[in-house]
Amino acid sequence: MHSPRLAVLIDADNASAKIVDGLFDEIAKIGEASVRRIYGDFTNVRSRAWNDVLAQYAIIPQQQFAYTTGKNASDITLVIDAMDLLHSGRFDGFCLVSSDSDFTRLAARIREQSVDVFGFGEQKTPESFRQACRRFVYTENLLPDAPANTEANGGKSKPLQPPSAATPIIKRVLRQMETDDGWAPLGAVGTQLANLASDFDPRNFGFRKLSDLVRKTGAFEIDHPEGHAVCIREKTSAKRSARNSA
Repeated sequence: MHSPRLAVLIDADNASAKIVDGLFDEIAKIGEASVRRIYGDFTNVRSRAWNDVLAQYAIIPQQQFAYTTGKNASDITLVIDAMDLLHSGRFDGFCLVSSDSDFTRLAARIREQSVDVFGFGEQKTPESFRQACRRFVYTENLLPDAPANTEANGGKSKPLQPPSAATPIIKRVLRQMETDDGWAPLGAVGTQLANLASDFDPRNFGFRKLSDLVRKTGAFEIDHPEGHAVCIREKTSAKRSARNSA
């Protein structure tokens, strides 16, 4: 089985060069970055930092001079290239690296062709773009000093959200799964979480593994029989409290 062929298109005006190591590590988990292009005015201070890493990661720069204030030639060129690559039929997925909501329609159009879109952007990225992607990764989690990337969460930076913020959506998934005894395999829960919210990621809460996040919330029972998959369910007391308050 061949590794999925990916087209990586980076909006230099809306992405920091500091994420480059984490970005391509993350992309390598998905497939092969066959095309690597970056768009921007590299004479501009905001985009100039990318110049130092282009050769290291074999990223092809697409220089777009800002001839007119308020007009973004980089975005237009990125979209044109994306559609050309899409219609070539050579790619299994696209990685769009930007926090700009202008790419929402592009992501939706690519997915209409049954091609996956993986978005990478800052937490400020509008929901419309995040939800247009099959999966969306916050670039704050790709930085070397991100909480999930430091040993035992010992870094100075705080996670994007506290672990308790994950509890409602995990409970929602467990209730959707409707198992007879309330227990559900953690792997299946993770898959459904990704389907329900494209930007759900344990790293948002400071953990690399979903199991560690679930344990930290304190809201779930965990069962891991030897030789079997990890399963979780809501704590009985929490379920009883929910019924009483209804």
